[in-house]
Amino acid sequence: MIRVLLVDDQELMRMGFRMVLNAQEDLEVIGEAADGVDAVKLADELRPDVVLMDVRMPRLDGVEATKQIAEAGTAKVLVMTTFDMDEYALSALRNGASGFLLKDTPPADLVSALRAVASGDAVVSPSVTKRLLDRFLGPSGGGELRDASVLDVLTEREREVLVLIAKGLSNTELAKTLFLSEATVKTHVGRILAKLELRDRVQAVVLAYETGLVRPGDV
Repeated sequence: MIRVLLVDDQELMRMGFRMVLNAQEDLEVIGEAADGVDAVKLADELRPDVVLMDVRMPRLDGVEATKQIAEAGTAKVLVMTTFDMDEYALSALRNGASGFLLKDTPPADLVSALRAVASGDAVVSPSVTKRLLDRFLGPSGGGELRDASVLDVLTEREREVLVLIAKGLSNTELAKTLFLSEATVKTHVGRILAKLELRDRVQAVVLAYETGLVRPGDV
């Protein structure tokens, strides 16, 4: 059973999420919070598998709450955002979120995303990730690029895998594209994360954009 903590300052939004999630045999909402302060407290007390986190909330916003939960290692965090809040989503990713979704995401996609995050994967939607990172890390987006030399520790194959990860390909899609087994792909992904000292695929995507390995228009 995947245990979920809902965090949103709108009660009706939480009610809707709860109805969708509790209808699944493998998902259970074990708690709710209306702000970041309670979210951090409940995450520590209840130890959910995943926190479904809103961004704009009173007392403590979702970005700082995500940072505190990630640093404590109490749960994985999946951030919910809207297009006009892209900058908050990026901040949340940099501060430990395992992915982000739009609030109008279809219920089936929300359920799949929670399962993916709970299993240790990261939710990286190619279209939304491209929009977000193009806006904030692109040439006119104001984002600061990192020194690409941090990628020098990677082999040529690992760089190729990182590019495809940044383009949103799953392990299955990577295997088909590179004519490799999924086990081999998982090994490459693991080595990339270890060498670059990254937590998950989301951080890998951000780094690929920040270093210019993937640029706006490539995806």
